[in-house]
Amino acid sequence: MTTEAATEAIGWWGVPLAIIAGTMRGGTPFLFVSLGECLTEKSGKINLGLEGTLLMGAMSAYGVSYLTGNPWLGVVVAGIAGGFLGAIHGWLSQQRRVNDVAVGIAMIIFGSGLAFFLGKPFIQPKAPSLPTLELGAWSSIPAVQAALQISPLFLLGLAIAPLLTWFFKSTRWGLFVRAVGDSPEAARAMGVSIFKVRMLAVMAGSFLAGIGGASLSLYYPGVWTERISSGQGLMAVALVIFARWNPIACLWASLLFGGAQALGPSLQSVGIKEGYYLFNAAPYILTLFIMIFTCSPKQTLAGAPGALGKEDG
Repeated sequence: MTTEAATEAIGWWGVPLAIIAGTMRGGTPFLFVSLGECLTEKSGKINLGLEGTLLMGAMSAYGVSYLTGNPWLGVVVAGIAGGFLGAIHGWLSQQRRVNDVAVGIAMIIFGSGLAFFLGKPFIQPKAPSLPTLELGAWSSIPAVQAALQISPLFLLGLAIAPLLTWFFKSTRWGLFVRAVGDSPEAARAMGVSIFKVRMLAVMAGSFLAGIGGASLSLYYPGVWTERISSGQGLMAVALVIFARWNPIACLWASLLFGGAQALGPSLQSVGIKEGYYLFNAAPYILTLFIMIFTCSPKQTLAGAPGALGKEDG
C-alpha cells in the first residue's frame, strides 16, 4: 500500500502521517546532496553541477541494480559515478581564471546529458529496490506500517550529519578544509595543498550527491526517468546557504524541504484538489524565498567560508 493510499484509508489523520513519511522519503536525497555541497563549499568551492551528479547517480544505481540484481552495489556505483563527475569539476574549477558558476552549469549539462544517454535502456525495465526497515511493525494498522517503511539510506544520512560536524571541528583534514575555505593564503603558508584539499572535498561531496541520486531511483520514487531529480540538486545549494554551512542544520533543512515536497500529495489523498499545483510547488517557492532572503545586501551570511566563490589565480 502506498503512503497516499494509506492516508486515504484512515482519513484526515493520515495527512500528518503522510507528511511525516514524505519528509523522511523526500528528504533523503536533499540530505545527501546538501551534506555533499556543505563539504564542498567549506573548502571554498561551489558545485552547481550537483543536479547532473544527482541524475548520474540515479541512473547508475538503477542500471547496476537492474543488471546485477544487487541494489546495494548500485548505491556504491552511484557514489563512484558522482565522485568521477566531482573529479572533473574539481579539476576544471581550479584552473586559472575559471568561474565556479560557469563550470557548474557545464557540469549540469554534461552530467544530465550523459545520464540521459546511458540511461535510455533502463527507463522501462524494473530494477530491484533497496530493502526498507519496517519501523511500523509495532502497529496493527496497515496505513501506519506502509508509511513507516524507512530506507537505510535515510538512517545513514542521519549518521553522516553529526560525523561531518565532528570531522570539521575535531580532525586534521577538517581543519585543512576549513583553512582552505576561509583563507587560502594562510593554508598555503601552513604548507597545505589547496588544490589537493579542494579536489578531495569536491569529489567527496559529489560522492554523497551520487548516493542521493541512488535514493531517488532505488527507494523513492523508485524508478528511473529523465525528470526524476526535479531540480533537487540546485535546490540543495540554496538549502546549504539556509543552513549556514552547518551539517546538522542541513539535516533539519532537508527534512523541511522533504516535508514541503510531501504537502501536495498528502492533501490530494484526502480529496483536496484546489491549489494542488501550488502545494506541489512548495519546495520551489521555499527555495525562492530563501534566495531572496539570503541574497539581500543587508544580510550577513554568518558561517560563509571566506574564499567561497572567488576565482583561483
